[in-house]
Amino acid sequence: MKLITYLEGGRERVGRLDGDTVRPVGGFSSMLELIRSGQDLTTLRLLDPAPLSSVKLLSPIPEPGQDVICLGLNYQAHAEESARFKQSVFERPEAAVYFSKRMSRAVAPNDPIEGHLELDEQLDYEAELAVVIGRDARNVRREDAFDCVFGYTIVNDVSARGLQGKHKQWYFAKSLDGFTPMGPCIVTADEFDRPPALPIRSFVNGEPRQNANTDQLIFDIPYIIAELSGGMTLRAGTIISTGTPAGVGMGMQPPRFLKKGDVVRCEIEGIGALENPIA
Repeated sequence: MKLITYLEGGRERVGRLDGDTVRPVGGFSSMLELIRSGQDLTTLRLLDPAPLSSVKLLSPIPEPGQDVICLGLNYQAHAEESARFKQSVFERPEAAVYFSKRMSRAVAPNDPIEGHLELDEQLDYEAELAVVIGRDARNVRREDAFDCVFGYTIVNDVSARGLQGKHKQWYFAKSLDGFTPMGPCIVTADEFDRPPALPIRSFVNGEPRQNANTDQLIFDIPYIIAELSGGMTLRAGTIISTGTPAGVGMGMQPPRFLKKGDVVRCEIEGIGALENPIA
């Protein structure tokens, strides 16, 4: 099932996407409310359909209410290109690298990304599979991890590489306003294998950049959920962005960073495409 948040008549609504048709979901004012309700999705009250072209698509969770949990260096080839950019020796991570990405509001599909190029001209893209937690989770065993997953979406972990290097950490460089495009939908977990093995790609102005598969994660989804929930409660609606594969701008030789007017497209098979221009 593909679930979306959209704007119609000045009102944000939750809907089920059926091809080019939207079926509004009755009884819920937001995607977070739907997720946290724990309702059986087969019993949703669907209202009269409308053409997708008649509404404005938003990010599926426009305002998560908490930071996105991210993983760094979680594809080996990307960890290697990152080491080359920093002119350091590559070492395979022995433990998962977690960081937080602040987001007050996610950028909707097709909306512009504020580049903040006056702060940093080394603007980069990162296509990532994001996991949406479906129930409050604490002390979850690896073998039970997928029972906690509501669904999956796409995140573009936009990054200011100069700030990232200057501050020796990632929080500020990845948390500038507008640095978290997300969407176009949440596809419920029942649509995929456990774990999902999905082709993931990105393009800049139509030029292929990233091309990998989500089964190449160094630390997989059960590992992530089990480890994090062993020390913190993952609330229903938590978004975990699982890392990006090789092919980002800083990994190219020479590096090729984004500029105003560029269009970034992130694709994950089975979920869709997230496309945004740089403003």
